[in-house]
Amino acid sequence: MSTYLVGDIHGCYDELRALLKQVEFTPKQDTLWLTGDLVARGPRSLEVLRYIRSLGSSVRMVLGNHDLHLLAVFAGIISNTLKDRLRALLQAEEANQLIDWLRCQPLLQVDKEKKLVMTHAGITPQWDLETAKACAYELESVLASDRYPIFLDAMYGDMPNHWTPELKGLSRLRFIATALTRMRFCFPNGQLDMHLKEAPNFAVPPLRPWFAIPSKLPNGYTQIFGHWASLEGKGTPQSIIGLDTGCCWGGVLTLLHWEGQRYYTQASNCHQMKDIVPMKYSF
Repeated sequence: MSTYLVGDIHGCYDELRALLKQVEFTPKQDTLWLTGDLVARGPRSLEVLRYIRSLGSSVRMVLGNHDLHLLAVFAGIISNTLKDRLRALLQAEEANQLIDWLRCQPLLQVDKEKKLVMTHAGITPQWDLETAKACAYELESVLASDRYPIFLDAMYGDMPNHWTPELKGLSRLRFIATALTRMRFCFPNGQLDMHLKEAPNFAVPPLRPWFAIPSKLPNGYTQIFGHWASLEGKGTPQSIIGLDTGCCWGGVLTLLHWEGQRYYTQASNCHQMKDIVPMKYSF
């Protein structure tokens, strides 16, 4: 029995299947951890959701910002755009079932035995693990309920960007979503900066990557995250692992075999994305 952790898929279905073939992934025997952003930008988001849903309890995943965006598009809150390449998914016969399944997925995974914590963007330095779990559960409960369109309609925006337990209502939920799915840089006090999206070397002090600020998580845990392709899977502390290596931008899809502590990669087939965005990511 093996644990495989895979970075942001972004609709790169063929690369995902090829990567899992490399390690001989066996559903119902192995466990597949996914850092979120299953959809958008790559060519086959529909096939990705179909496949991941079919794996049932063999998958432990979290939602990313692009997954939340898909929910908002499907709910008619924001328009679909060509660059997200979601049309086939939105028009699929089983779209309703896939969307209902997606919005019931978690935003945080914790495995006490393996000492693993996974979110899409990371965990803000302002939270300890119990706060992160409680906040994730708050938003998960809303997304899984009939009230989810109310949140999605209020989801877009960068404020508030500082945590306080006194936050309430939609402002509180927006901060939770921002911290778990969009965070990159923070000020030394943990306040989020939502403007800079580039690699850490573009940051001007006092801004720092969230993972460069002391964490309140228990010692011994490893944090797994995606979201930040321009990191190229590098530059994080030993106990924090970034797995988004820009497959949909022409980079690679990355998998970590947890028990063997070995990385595997699969080259991108998204040649057309290379032409649109002239970036090269390597692990």
